[in-house]
Amino acid sequence: MSENSAAPGTPPATAPGPRPEPIRFFGTTWVDHDGGYGLRRVGVAVGSLAAAVAACFLLRFAYEGLEIAEVGGLVGMLVIGMFSICSAIAFRKTWEGFGARPKDPAREDSLRGLKSIGFIGSLLAYFVRSLTEAPGEKLRRTEYETARARFEKRRSTRTGNPAARRTSGRKRQKRG
Repeated sequence: MSENSAAPGTPPATAPGPRPEPIRFFGTTWVDHDGGYGLRRVGVAVGSLAAAVAACFLLRFAYEGLEIAEVGGLVGMLVIGMFSICSAIAFRKTWEGFGARPKDPAREDSLRGLKSIGFIGSLLAYFVRSLTEAPGEKLRRTEYETARARFEKRRSTRTGNPAARRTSGRKRQKRG
């Protein structure tokens, strides 16, 4: 049997302690900014902007379809207003999600439909955030460093074998 008996594709064993949480499109490359981190950031920025532009064209074609159907000016304004408001809310909620965990996950679940209608706002939030860092990197880095510090503190306070310690230099008396 070879020295490396791990299955192919299995990551090597790392140091004990907390593991960094992977970020979509980045994995754990955000920890040390290695493994093509810069290229991934550029790819996320370009991809999210391209997807937002394509989505705008798609919505324009849908609006032209409403004009061809002659549904009226009120319906067209409602559609534009709905997508604008939903995109603004989706941008804000996505941006807030990069900085803090949601306080009420049930409320976030109820906003999922609204955020999917305003998907252009979420794509733009990804674009803007990826210009400075991986989306959500600051939050995860803070959580990871806090977890590492707690782990190191716990680990340093319990070194050695507690059963082998002697209490204040006194020897135990044998019972006999």
